[in-house]
Parts: sequence; C-alpha cells; structure tokens
Amino acid sequence: MREERVPNPTLTAYRETAFTAGPSTRLGLMGALVLGSVILVWAAERASREGDDHGWFVAVSVAGLFVARGLYLRRPITLPHLTGAAMTLVVSNFSYRTDHPGIGFVFLAVSGAILVLPQGSKPQPEQLPRVAELVRRSSGDPLAPFALHSSKTYYFDAHGSAALAYRARLGFAVVSGDPIGDPSRFPALLTEFSLFAGSHGWRIAVLGASPEVTELWQQQAIDHRGLRAISVGRDVVVEVDHFDLVGRKFRNLRQAVSRTKNVGVTTEILPEVALTEPQRETLLSIVDDWGTGRQTRGFSMILDHLLDGRHPGMLVVLARDADGEVAGFQRYGSSGNGQDLSLDVPWRRRDAPNGLDERMIVDLVEYARDHGIKRISLAFAAFPEIFADKHRSRTMQAVYLAVRLGDPLIRLESLYRFLRKFNAFGDQRYVLIRWREVPIAALALLSLEFVPHRKQY
Repeated sequence: MREERVPNPTLTAYRETAFTAGPSTRLGLMGALVLGSVILVWAAERASREGDDHGWFVAVSVAGLFVARGLYLRRPITLPHLTGAAMTLVVSNFSYRTDHPGIGFVFLAVSGAILVLPQGSKPQPEQLPRVAELVRRSSGDPLAPFALHSSKTYYFDAHGSAALAYRARLGFAVVSGDPIGDPSRFPALLTEFSLFAGSHGWRIAVLGASPEVTELWQQQAIDHRGLRAISVGRDVVVEVDHFDLVGRKFRNLRQAVSRTKNVGVTTEILPEVALTEPQRETLLSIVDDWGTGRQTRGFSMILDHLLDGRHPGMLVVLARDADGEVAGFQRYGSSGNGQDLSLDVPWRRRDAPNGLDERMIVDLVEYARDHGIKRISLAFAAFPEIFADKHRSRTMQAVYLAVRLGDPLIRLESLYRFLRKFNAFGDQRYVLIRWREVPIAALALLSLEFVPHRKQY
C-alpha cells in the first residue's frame, strides 16, 4: 500500500517562488524582458550616435552572459535585484553622457550580474525551541548540539521530525553537520532540501558530514549530482564505559592530571542554568582577558550565547586552583536524551597550571559514569593522519606546510597533540562539494567559520 506523503509546507511555499512558476516568477521574467529591452534600445541609440565605438556592445554582451549564467543556475529575479540593476544602468548612462566611457562600461557590464545576484538566507533564532527538541532526540552525533547556533537557518521535513541547519552565502547553501532528529526521515529530507536549494539557485556544500550521511547526500541530492567527499578529519569521542587511564598509551594524560592534583586543583560540574551571576561574571572575565570576544564567530562546531542559559542542556565544568579561585572552565552541549556530551569551548586563565583541560575532562568522565552519560565528544581533529605521519611524502609535506599556514586562525597541530592523549579518534568527517565549485565554496565556508556573526537575540 502506498504511503501517503504529507506535503512539506516549507518546500511547497518556496516552490511557488521558484523560477518555474508563481507570481514572483512572472515578475522576474517581466523584469528581465523589460531590462533587456531597455539595454537593447539604449545600445542601439548609442551605436547610432557614436558610429564605430562598439565598447558598449562588449559591455552588453558581458551583462548578457551574467544573466544567462544566473538563469542557468535558476536564481530568482526579485524586485530588489531589478531595482539595483536599473540603478546601475542609470549610472552607466550618466557616465557615458559625461564622457566617462570606462566607468559607463563597468556599470553596464555588471548590471547583468546584479540582476541575478545569489540570494542569502536569514538566521532563524525563533526556531530554536523546535531545533532543541530534535537535538535532544539525536543520538550518537557529536555535532548535533551545534545546530543550536542562533545564526543558522533551518529546513524541516514534512513531519517536523527531522531538520538540517544551513546558511546561504555566495550562492551556496552551506549545510552544517548531519541532519538532526529521526534518522529514518533523513533520505527524504535531503531530497527535498536539494530541490528547495535548486529553486533558489543555490549550489550545495556540506561541512562535517558523517560517512553514513555522506552516502545519503550522494544518493538523495537529486538536484545536486556529483558531490564529492573530501575527508577533513575525525571525531574524537570518549566512550565513557570503556575509558580508563591504564597503560602506556595514557602516560601523558596521567602525568597531566597528576600535575594538577599536586598543585591543589579541584573541579565542579553543574548545569549552565545553575550558575550564579557572580560565577558567570567570573567566567566571562576569563574569556574577556583573552581579548577575542564572546563567541561571535564559528559555524560548524561552536555555539553562541555563552553562559547566558539560552541553550538547553548545557553543562559547565569549573576548575579552581589551590586558593579556590576559578582557573578555567569548559562548556558542553548535550544530545541523545542526555547520553551524549559535546565540548563547546574550553577557557582558562593565562596563569592556569598545565594539565587543567585534561583534568576537567577526566573528572567529567567520572561524573558521566554516575549520571548515565555514554559518550563525550572532545573536538573535531582536522587531518590527524598528516600530523601523525613522521615520514611524509613530498605531497603530504606540502599539505602539512599549507595546514600550518592556518595556525593564526586555529592551531590544528597543537590541538592534535592535545587530543591524541585520549586515544579516542573515531569516525571520519567529510566536506561534500563538486570539484568545479571548490574556490567559491571554500570562500563561503571560510567566511562562515571565521567572519564574526551579528549576535542574534
């Protein structure tokens, strides 16, 4: 018996504004025809007045190529796009008439690009209650809590039982991690999102897909065939029931923990919402001392709203020195009905003793055993094989040096050295992209990760 499909209201609404149907389509087509007619009439008038000067024709051709490419990508033509293109043409015409043909050429050429500029997406912090419920149900996904970042946009399946987080930038819908919610709904969700993105003229890039969801994307993204999987690192997940400090492989970790005990460090673990205002001010003063702001950037593995209690299920580990002063803290997001924790950020005083972060994690594992927590995700380790290999080929050495260039943004090698103490490297994570789209997609990904966001309330 055929299963009755509930229409996805989000997809249906946007299909009505796609380039193939609906009132906005007619507006776009009419606008394109009107603008094209204006350009041709104006170009003919220029040709009759200036004889052999055909620079305008080149500019019109360039503008036409931009428009053709936009239509090929199915980018919607909206009233703001049409207005911007028309204003550009006015400037171009004025420039030609005042004997500035170079400026006029540029504005005429870019008018076509403005007409078909890619649309962006707006953050949807109002959806966080729905998203938080799906995160709570998501099990075994270390990236699930990071769907709660309030700068993200969301796409829900027809039943509201699964969703994915994304942002549209530079013509790409950049998806963060795996979908959240009911895994049985993921295949249909990815198909619907591919159609939805296509109707907006967006290409797709996925940042941090698991092996299973990578295969689903390649099978189900029917409007975005040819996505290639590039391994970018591994999850680092401590299995609580199987973790101990026994053996040579944990020697460095044991030594780090012992150092903190020898200098009198103690820890405390409590829900974020249980922090008192004086405690919160103390922790934020540690963050402010580093002068890097309060989490205004990040996309795939970082959360905003630091310590304000907005995100549900957050857990905080405090570390105090021998004098009882807070020396550092870590914040964790939860998923899987409280059985999974994921490290958001670690912060420490500049003069904090060595081994402080290791001590907080080890003590959290002990806490987890007593509170039904099964897994603790510490981080995402980027390119661990590159750092682990001491006999690199020339190609791998070049890649290693290229990765080292990113140290001012994120110290990947020192992060790897920290994480390997736990011997908990797990599943691969992938970036999904089409080869011909790598340059612009990389720019979109990097801007989402490292350009500060506007704070969402």
